[in-house]
This record gives sequence, C-alpha cells and structure tokens, in this order.
Amino acid sequence: MFVDKVRITVCGGRGGDGAVAFHREKYVASGGPDGGDGGHGGSVILRVNDNMTTLLDFRYKRKYTAQSGVNGQSRKMAGKRGEPLVIQVPRGTVVRDAETSQIIVDMSTGEDFIIAKGGRGGWGNAHYATPTRQVPRFAKAGLKGQERDIILELKLLADVGLVGFPNVGKSTLLSVTSNARPKIANYHFTTLFPNLGVIYVDEGVSFVMADIPGIIEGAAEGAGLGHDFLRHIDRCRLLVHVVDVSGSEGRDPVEDFDAICEELANYSVDLSNRPMIVAANKTDLLDPDSDNLERLRARVAEAGCELYEISAGTTQGTRNLMRVVAEKLRTLPPVTIYEPEYVEVIETPGDPNALEIEHYGSTWLVTGTWLERLVMNINFDDYESRNYFDLQLRKCGLFQRLEEMGINDGDTVDIYDFEFEYQR
Repeated sequence: MFVDKVRITVCGGRGGDGAVAFHREKYVASGGPDGGDGGHGGSVILRVNDNMTTLLDFRYKRKYTAQSGVNGQSRKMAGKRGEPLVIQVPRGTVVRDAETSQIIVDMSTGEDFIIAKGGRGGWGNAHYATPTRQVPRFAKAGLKGQERDIILELKLLADVGLVGFPNVGKSTLLSVTSNARPKIANYHFTTLFPNLGVIYVDEGVSFVMADIPGIIEGAAEGAGLGHDFLRHIDRCRLLVHVVDVSGSEGRDPVEDFDAICEELANYSVDLSNRPMIVAANKTDLLDPDSDNLERLRARVAEAGCELYEISAGTTQGTRNLMRVVAEKLRTLPPVTIYEPEYVEVIETPGDPNALEIEHYGSTWLVTGTWLERLVMNINFDDYESRNYFDLQLRKCGLFQRLEEMGINDGDTVDIYDFEFEYQR
C-alpha cells in the first residue's frame, strides 16, 4: 500500500523531578540537603531512511513519545537522561505544522531534525540551600516535553515527471528506459501510486524519472487519482508530457494536451511554468490518414514546447528522448528543497501576568503556564515552601486581580487542584 500523507503527534519526554533529600551519615553532623537533579527528557528526532518509499509505517501508529528523564536521587545523584526517539522517514518528506500547514522542515538533505524537544530536568533541593534557608524541603519538578501535531507529506525526489492521461504509455516508457517494473495493462488507472526509475544515458550521466498516476479533468479539485499525486511532481525539474497521438482511446490528442496543461495550472502556477517536453506516443498505431500528429505538433509549438515522436511499446525513439531529457537537465536548476515557513512561538514560562481567572459561583479557577509550573515546584507540607508560594502569588498581583473582580472572604480559590479559602 502506498501512503504519502499522514498526521501524527510527537511528544518529547518529560524531565525528571529534582529530589528532596538530606545527607545522613554516621559521625557527620548537619549533612545538609543533597537532593540531585532530575534527568532531561529525550527528544523526538526525524531521520531520513533511503530504504523507505512510503509513509505506511505511520498508518496505524499516530502518537510517538520519547523517554522521560529519571528523577534525581540522594547524595546529589542526577537522574539519567531519557533516551531520544528516532523516527525514520523517506527522503523527500515535507513536515508541516498541523494547525497552520506551514513547512517546518524538508527532510531531503539527510540531516537529522529535532521535531519535539524533551523537557528539562528539575533541580534538587541541594540547589536551594542558602545561609538563611539551610533546610529547603522542596525541589523543582521536571518540565513537560514539547508536544505538537504534525503532517508528514511525501514529495518524491525526481528530476523528471511523466504526466498525461491514463493509459497513454507512461508506465511503458518508464519500464523500457529504466530497471523499474511498474504494472502495465490496457485499462485506465493501472498505476495506483508513483513509480521511480533511474535512467542511465551514458557513463556518468543519469537522472531519476517518476511515473505519476494518470491525471484527468478536475484532478486539481480532487477528481481521479491526480489530486492525490500531483504533489509528487512539485519537485521535478522537467516534465515529460506523454500524449497518445494515435487516438486509440477515442480522445483527441490536442484536447488531451490542453486539458493536462490546464490541470497543472489549476494545481500550481509554478508547475504550469515548469519546462516541458512533449512525447507523442503510440506512433506505431497512428493511422496514415490521420492528421493528429500534425495538429499536435502545431499546438505544442504554439505552447513553446518541443515535441518528439516515440513508440514506447516498440522502444522507437525512446533512447533519443532520454538523451534530449538528460541534455535539458544540465541547464536546469537542482531539485527544489523547501525552505521552512513555520516560526515557532517559544513559550515564556516566566510571564506571571499570563493568568486566566474563571468564576463559578463561590469558586475561582486560576490557570496559566507559569502558575502550573509554580505549583509543581511547591511542597505544600512544608511551611517555608507554602510561604514562598504565597509570596509569589502576591508578587504576580493575583490577589489584587481577584479583589478587583469581586472575590469575597470564604470563597474557594482553585489552582491546579490545590484549593484554599480566600481571606483578606
């Protein structure tokens, strides 16, 4: 099965929590705090695998989470880092943000890419010892890893793309000019997924050609198979438009040529301006009295393209066509590598003003990223830690905002499952 577009969720590993511990050893008085730091969470990494040709591996598994960091321990022992999770994708996979559809990275260069960073490990209580706070009974919790929904979209890395209506001989042309063995039969939509073949023209001269499943009218709007696979010719430097000049399917070759050109333009203006060579195929079946070839030649010349007569079934003219294609490729720019469009918004956990307050009767629900992390770092069983929590709430102006919104004495304030009665 050929799968070329999937949506998955990737999550970096959570950082390990810092430890609350105190050094206890015989004959050592007042050992002091010695809680170690938590280990950082593992990251999710994308890596190119040239042996993969589809995204089938992602069809049934949609969530990928890296390993969490290990909690810190006593004796200032730091927790182990979480192992990174490596996800292998085919070369040519374009990664997009699921919400904005903007390109995050193009996995065509072979370099690894961190798609979801692991969370930082929390500090142990050994970090919080000061001359005035000699017995800190709290530590910092590990942070959550980055979580994001992404779309993996495979765009084949091919120099040349074969386009045309179904059953015009594209697969046959690929099979007689390369070692590729696509399915060939005398009915429409025999090719259900793109096929790649390497064309060896001469010593040191070769290129990759892709056979794109048949395109029909309305393909750019979703008709037939073309809508699903038009993306695979986005990168092609040159298009070879195969036309059945014999009219064996009962269609007019000139109308076919115009129809495919229109679909390419509807899909992408850039694609319609891509260099194109027209291959007038099935010349061996052409009726001597037919004017199809002459009319097509005139229309192709009017469109500014070159036309070459071939018969893929008998291989007549195919070798010459491949030499022309190779010569043309020498003058064209390399395969397109898409530049990132997505600008990552870095969350600022240090903004204490970004708090949301919701009022339900006598209950006030307070949320916010900064506040959530603060709660995770508080030991509510420790008097000193609770005082620190109260001080931070006053500094960020929470109590003042609650009073301005009309909170009454005895109302309940809920902060991430920690509840207390409000008293002025």
